[in-house]
Parts: sequence; structure tokens; C-alpha cells
Amino acid sequence: MSADNHVIVGAPSQLLEGWTTLNLTGNTILITGGATGIGFALARRLSERGNHVIICGRSEAALRKAQEDVPALITRICDVANGESRRSIFEWLKAKHPALNVVVNNAGVQHRRDFNTDPAIDTLDQEVAINLTAPIHLIAELLATLRQQEHAFIINISSGLAFSPMADVPVYCATKAAIHSFTLSLRHQLKSTAIRVIEVAPPIVDTASRRWYAQRRHRKPHDGLLGRVRCRCAGAA
Repeated sequence: MSADNHVIVGAPSQLLEGWTTLNLTGNTILITGGATGIGFALARRLSERGNHVIICGRSEAALRKAQEDVPALITRICDVANGESRRSIFEWLKAKHPALNVVVNNAGVQHRRDFNTDPAIDTLDQEVAINLTAPIHLIAELLATLRQQEHAFIINISSGLAFSPMADVPVYCATKAAIHSFTLSLRHQLKSTAIRVIEVAPPIVDTASRRWYAQRRHRKPHDGLLGRVRCRCAGAA
């Protein structure tokens, strides 16, 4: 099947409508970094659509708050940048949620760096790990499970900054550009399987990191996922 390219304008519900290849009910979905921001907005909407939604993150308090807001959510503490933590959630998913068929790689961190004054090298490895290598590890570890499903999806959250970088956050932009490139290659490699690969590149949205960006650029962040969203998807028929 050839690639479907979509440019979507709207809130989380309208973003979901753009995923024309995804049956929006009856899925078992893992969302990394799903307790806050874009991840939580998606978790809420997907749960409301009748999906079995699992969110993971590093903060027990944030996960608890998310579950209080949406009681149907299943939570799991996991640091996706930590190999042992990833292996733990992988084994847990195999045992407790073998029907997992959608993985949303949403977890991300953003650090400002000025290579003239303070490049903040102490957070460099963490930023690259969470934004880039962790999703790749997670995909590799979950591919066997996804291959067992009749229909499966890998959804990578990149960023508009992958295409139009901001100098204040050079490593973040670079990792999102790398996720974009990786998603293209992965989509090509899996095109003969039942696993579809989707990239979502949100605009400026109302999350903590993007609120700073909006203030910096004197722009108003969009509520939820309002705004222009690039969504690329392809896979087997």
C-alpha cells in the first residue's frame, strides 16, 4: 500500500480522525510519557473511544494523577531510557497484555543549550536517550509482540521542530529530525508486514516545553493538539 500523507488541523479528536488506517476502537495501546501533555491528551481520547490504554512514565505522582482523571487508564512506572526498566515493562506487557497492538512513542525531554555560554552537557545523554534511542530500543523489543497481531501500529511523535529547528534547543531538534528519518526507514522495512508506521509531528501545543517556545516566539500555544499536524502513515494493506 502506498503512503498516505495527511495535514490535519484540529483538536485531539480531529487528530485521531486523521489516522484513517487505524481502527480507533478495541485496540491495546501503550503510550510512553502518557501521564501529561500530548501523551495524556491522546490517552484520554483513545480511552474514550473504547481502547485498552496503558500509559507509562517516570513519575508515579503524574501517573496517579492521570489515572484519577481517567480511571480506565492502566499505569506503569517505566524510565524508557533505562534498559532494565524497559525490559521490566516488556516482560510485564508480554504476561499481562499480550494483545498489545499499538505503541505510541511519545516520551520526550527538551533542554535549552547555548554553546557560546552553557551547552548543558550534563543533560545531553539523557535527552538523546529519551528522545531517540529509547524509542528505537522499545520498538525492537516489542516487534515480536506486534508481529503476532492481525493489525499493529507504531506511532512516533516527532515535532514541527524536526523540519524547522529552533537554535535554542539544538539537540532536541536534532533528535526529532532523527526520529523523522528513522520512521521513514522503519516504514520502508516493515512495508510487507501487518505493522503500519505512523509519524505525528505536532505544532506548538499547550504543554510545558512548548509553552516556553510560544512565549519565546511571541506566539499563542494551541489548546491540546490544535493547529497544523503532519501525520504520515503507511504499511501493509
